[in-house]
Amino acid sequence: MSLYRRRSEHDLRTYDYAIVRVVPRVERGEFVNAGIILSCDVERVLQAGIELDEAALLALDAGVDLEVVRSTLSTIPAICAGGADAGDIGKLSARERFHWLVSPKSTIVQTSPVHTGRCNDLDAALEHLMNRMIRRVPGQGSLSAPVI
Repeated sequence: MSLYRRRSEHDLRTYDYAIVRVVPRVERGEFVNAGIILSCDVERVLQAGIELDEAALLALDAGVDLEVVRSTLSTIPAICAGGADAGDIGKLSARERFHWLVSPKSTIVQTSPVHTGRCNDLDAALEHLMNRMIRRVPGQGSLSAPVI
């Protein structure tokens, strides 16, 4: 059992991630979590999961330009993938693209501070983070006040 435990701990990969936030009115500081950017240097992986809860965003600002938000969010997976579709940024290494994506911005799409985790399955880690940080569970984290 101890050999198994050591082997599985040895197989763990350290990764960095940031939460993608949509901040419709920067002056108010309110935001909706809309995705995860995950980077693992050892595996040379840079990937993103993006899922925007448009109803929650519209509850914060009914006048938000959803087309601008959708367009901006769609660039994140393209930049993660790299290559010509990502423009000049796509020519950078995966780690450089990660740092570019998570650098502080004062635009409608921002990222959280970078956090670190460990796992042996990066796809499962991304899915776990999406479930925990992005996807809303009915009755939890709703915008309405609790009934007393």
